[in-house]
Amino acid sequence: MLAIMKFGDPQLVGSELVGLIVAVSFAAGLNVYATVATLGLLAHGGLLDLPSGLHLLASWWVIAASGVLFAMELFADKIPGFDLFWNALHTFVRIPVAALIAYGATSQLSPEKQLLAALAGGAIALAAHGGKTAARVAVTPSPEPFSNFAISAGEDTLAVFLTWLATRHPIAAVLIVAAFLAVIVVVMRWIVRAMTQALRNLFHGSENQNELAPSKRRDLNPA
Repeated sequence: MLAIMKFGDPQLVGSELVGLIVAVSFAAGLNVYATVATLGLLAHGGLLDLPSGLHLLASWWVIAASGVLFAMELFADKIPGFDLFWNALHTFVRIPVAALIAYGATSQLSPEKQLLAALAGGAIALAAHGGKTAARVAVTPSPEPFSNFAISAGEDTLAVFLTWLATRHPIAAVLIVAAFLAVIVVVMRWIVRAMTQALRNLFHGSENQNELAPSKRRDLNPA
């Protein structure tokens, strides 16, 4: 018989609880609807004992609503161009929900530790969301739609997998998330440097044109 993972069990306070919060927060940053629906279904299947602060996730209404929104995102997130607007809009959904899940998951802790968990969950979701958005900005301009579709499908699959893995093997899940966070940090630094260099080239190019413009006018003056 499979053991039931108790999300809010005091015995999980420590590395396992940290692993749960880290993995689920990262998954929510990728696809919050898939994460919420997966948590609810796992609770109904007897594989996850949600704490009192997250009992709402086990409601069939919440599961159904998350499932419908997940189905919408399956299509909206795979349309080149529109996916950028969709991800920008969900900055105000994924990060707050991840913070609320982390807050509810630590309902057995002190209010100060709950607040710290919420801030950590929101920060991890922000990193996942930022990496997802950066990947879309890089891929969307490509003329073929297959790369955009593949990345979106991979993100959806990863969100569901990490949520499930966090309830079975939280330590393994947090190691996977740590690897992804390291990649995101490197990629984001590269993007920032590239954008900074592009802006410098743009401004220097404008200054050079302004300096050359008077000399060109003098050359054209017959006097």
